[in-house]
Amino acid sequence: MRAHVYVTLKPTVLDAQGQTIANALRRMQHPGVESVRQGKYFVLTLADTLSTDDAKAEVERIASGVLTNPVIEDYTFRIE
Repeated sequence: MRAHVYVTLKPTVLDAQGQTIANALRRMQHPGVESVRQGKYFVLTLADTLSTDDAKAEVERIASGVLTNPVIEDYTFRIE
């Protein structure tokens, strides 16, 4: 079983790296891009012995306690 965790800055937090990327894209003749928000992506391989509910609970604990700074970041995940 794998968990795909996506971590992004909260919408209220300035994303300087995203702004830099957006500016570079405009200079590279990509005027259709209005903004960019950057983030992090993690793939966790989980034990097959975990139930789906236990896997979700484990990923929640890991994402909220280890992979993110809850003051400035949000996360979402999916399990497959």
